[in-house]
Amino acid sequence: MKKEMKIILPVYKMVYAFAFVVILSLIRGVVFTNEIGFSIEGPFAILIAVFCADTYVQEITSNRSEVQRLYQIKKRIYSIIQRLMIQGTFLLLLAVLGYGLFFAFQKPVTHPVTESEILQFIAYFGAIVVTIFFWGILANTLSMLFRNMWMGIGSCLLIWVATNSSGADKFLGAWNVFSYSFRDIENATDITWLYGKGLCICIGLILLLALPKIVRKRG
Repeated sequence: MKKEMKIILPVYKMVYAFAFVVILSLIRGVVFTNEIGFSIEGPFAILIAVFCADTYVQEITSNRSEVQRLYQIKKRIYSIIQRLMIQGTFLLLLAVLGYGLFFAFQKPVTHPVTESEILQFIAYFGAIVVTIFFWGILANTLSMLFRNMWMGIGSCLLIWVATNSSGADKFLGAWNVFSYSFRDIENATDITWLYGKGLCICIGLILLLALPKIVRKRG
């Protein structure tokens, strides 16, 4: 575990990720507390993609994958999943910190027709966990397919632009991967945004199941 943490969490990655969250909480204006969640999720998805794109592709570009080919495929897959979990845990802590920083820097007030602060945070926490899972595994998978981190990030950016838009919201509705961001924040009883998050989980699990084949072909 310590070895994987040293590989996947170098100081420069932690510094730019922390700086990203601080800057976002300073420049993204919110008035009500129910605006914090969607103010974080969209930009944070880009951070996740950049942060996780080199999860395994660094082994390919540095030719360390030639050594890894000597290991059993199960051990290689376990290493990738372990790295994704380490990165995901770090990013989740950052996401929670970012939520708190909006309160510290901008002092938003509770909207009179929304649910309690605790329920808002629980919904945010669940949504951001799925967001980290989806964009993390997507960035890693695309980078491995292209054998290039920047191609993986670029592909994620194209998907992000296509889905994080009003057009995608109208076309996909509750099935959008950013359904949480486009939900009706003034209607606490509307939980249809869970459909989009459920779709993210399904896609992420499919990509995880495809990992062994991708590693054999591209890694």
